[in-house]
Amino acid sequence: MINIDLRGMGVALVTPFKDDDSVDFEALQKLVEYQVQNGADYLAVLGTTAETPTLAEEEKAEIVRRTVAQVRRRVPIVLGAGGNCTREVVRKLEEDDFRDIDGILSVVPYYNKPSQEGIYRHYKAIAEATPKPLILYNVPGRTGVNMTAETTLRIAREFEHVVAVKEASGNIVQMDSILKNKPQHFGVISGDDSITFPLIALGAIGVISVIGNALPAEFSRMVRLALSGDYENARAIHSRFIELFELLIVDGNPAGVKSLLHILGFIENRLRLPLVPTRIQTCEKIREVLQRI
Repeated sequence: MINIDLRGMGVALVTPFKDDDSVDFEALQKLVEYQVQNGADYLAVLGTTAETPTLAEEEKAEIVRRTVAQVRRRVPIVLGAGGNCTREVVRKLEEDDFRDIDGILSVVPYYNKPSQEGIYRHYKAIAEATPKPLILYNVPGRTGVNMTAETTLRIAREFEHVVAVKEASGNIVQMDSILKNKPQHFGVISGDDSITFPLIALGAIGVISVIGNALPAEFSRMVRLALSGDYENARAIHSRFIELFELLIVDGNPAGVKSLLHILGFIENRLRLPLVPTRIQTCEKIREVLQRI
């Protein structure tokens, strides 16, 4: 098993597209380099923010290959490998090549709406299929079901290589319960940029960030200050970003951050259907806030 340090700011990598709807691999490589050079502690590839459901298997493989080649082992790479068919996720983990991958991020099964016992058995099967460090991902707003603190802790206590949970439930009480009762080897990672500062103050180890795609230096500085206990300066940076946090999700993710990246000149403002770019008024507000901060 490969150890992985998840303290700090991971970046949930977007997938740039060209105007013809093909993957813009050149922009992807430039974006990866920008993040590595400007404070990203690790990259999370092929997650929700990557619009993974719209990608062909060949495109996914090439995104991973190019990201690995660009990173050159300078930071860890966490790969999204989840789904709502347990058997298929297990098959991929057993058969695919994960030699260049440092950890697995696996989302709670979506659409099926399994019980807590079903969620536990799903992750048990995944944990038994791979020795790689495994990060649980709880995002009930997308999956339709919440993984409770009790289920999270049950999985964490049973498998030492289940090393963390990316928590995007928005339920601070639930997250605090996990933090207070978790085993020592297990960490809580914020799944929402906007609550990263208060969650670190409660004991979280960092964030898998969306805004880090565009502003990695600034947001990673806030994360590091908070982790070091310098809450006053961390809070000051957090406060500057509050309006931007809201704008990046008002028309959905990753539409907001792709609009921001387009304004900064990194990518075309393209998404694959059924997702569409932000409204013009949202884009202009993002531009205004960016100029102020």
